[in-house]
Amino acid sequence: MMKLPSFSGKTVLVTGASSGIGRETALAFARAGAQVVIVARRAEALAEVEAQARKQHQARTLVVTADVTRPAQVRACFREAVAAFGGVDVVVNNAGILIPSRVEDIRGADLKAMLDVNLFGALYVMQQAAKVMRKQGHGNIVNVASLGGRRAFSPIGGYSATKFALIGLTEAFRMELAGTDIHASLVLPGVIETPMYERTAASDGELGALWPKALNMPADWVVAAIFAAVRFNLRELSVPPGAGEISKLLAVAPGIGDSLIRMMTGAARAASKLKRSRP
Repeated sequence: MMKLPSFSGKTVLVTGASSGIGRETALAFARAGAQVVIVARRAEALAEVEAQARKQHQARTLVVTADVTRPAQVRACFREAVAAFGGVDVVVNNAGILIPSRVEDIRGADLKAMLDVNLFGALYVMQQAAKVMRKQGHGNIVNVASLGGRRAFSPIGGYSATKFALIGLTEAFRMELAGTDIHASLVLPGVIETPMYERTAASDGELGALWPKALNMPADWVVAAIFAAVRFNLRELSVPPGAGEISKLLAVAPGIGDSLIRMMTGAARAASKLKRSRP
């Protein structure tokens, strides 16, 4: 269990908090002494997270069932948080979905669904967070994007497109906040061991073969990056560290990037095939 800085007296709002990175982030802030606003669509799963936060960490919590794709529900979420705790010091903008598909086969409805959550939902949360934080004069907003938003590959081209867009939106947003005591950060995880990965790999054989489960990183690594972003007002962190910088370098020489990804995916598929063939 990693040592966390104290967030005693701070209010932290986490979207997508019912499972995966969001759940672990909410529990970590509870352990660090924060008042935690736990936001997602699934009330039953949120209740379990709240129960654990209160039982293990004696945290003050507020559960808000909300769909980030609905602006009215996002506005209500922030109103409830301010009414309960007087303000919002940190927002972890984490809600997201992934529907894998080759670009040639992707359905417009699937791409729209990802855009609605990963881009528009994140935008609505950013806008409401900025309104609250401008009134109180301070705050931190952490947008959880993806290394796939720096370098795309199949079969997550559609997902990557939404994260590319989120990165661009955050970079512009960060410039708009210059001169204020409100900070916007990007955290860019690689492949993390979460229920979303499990569901996606199970439903898409190509993705499961492409990236063996043994190579997944724990959600705690992303939580550590989120804490560092807030604690030190960092603009961007990747998980693992340095991976984002490598992605930027590969953008200068896309041919080399393509070759490296083909080589890595070919090796991963061969390893997966060998493992399945063993008795």
